[in-house]
Amino acid sequence: MHVNRSPIAGVVRKVVYKRGKFLNAMDAKSAADNEQNIVTIEGEGHTVIFKQIAGLIARRIVFYKKIGDRVALGERVGLIKFGSRVDVVLDSGAQVAVKVGENVKGASSILGYAPARRELAASGGQTRQGAR
Repeated sequence: MHVNRSPIAGVVRKVVYKRGKFLNAMDAKSAADNEQNIVTIEGEGHTVIFKQIAGLIARRIVFYKKIGDRVALGERVGLIKFGSRVDVVLDSGAQVAVKVGENVKGASSILGYAPARRELAASGGQTRQGAR
């Protein structure tokens, strides 16, 4: 099974289930065509979207949270039985911290850094919140 974790701390704002095909999860078309759950989380002035994408064998997506639920960074939020794929979509200004082909580990690898919030940047404060 493939355990899914929250990439940021925040509040679940949207969950959209989309019926679809069961192509090989590593195929580029699977991100658009396969059965999936699209989750939006808002936290610390940033929004992160992730997609739980079912694959050729994995045909069961589980998501434990509801809209309005709070989640912690790295908290288990669901799974895709028999493994599959999860895409994480960061803010357009995010600095990506991983390279293509790099192995990452759930709840410990930093995928990227969100841009500093305007009010903190204006006051000279610096923050770097990593998405995991």
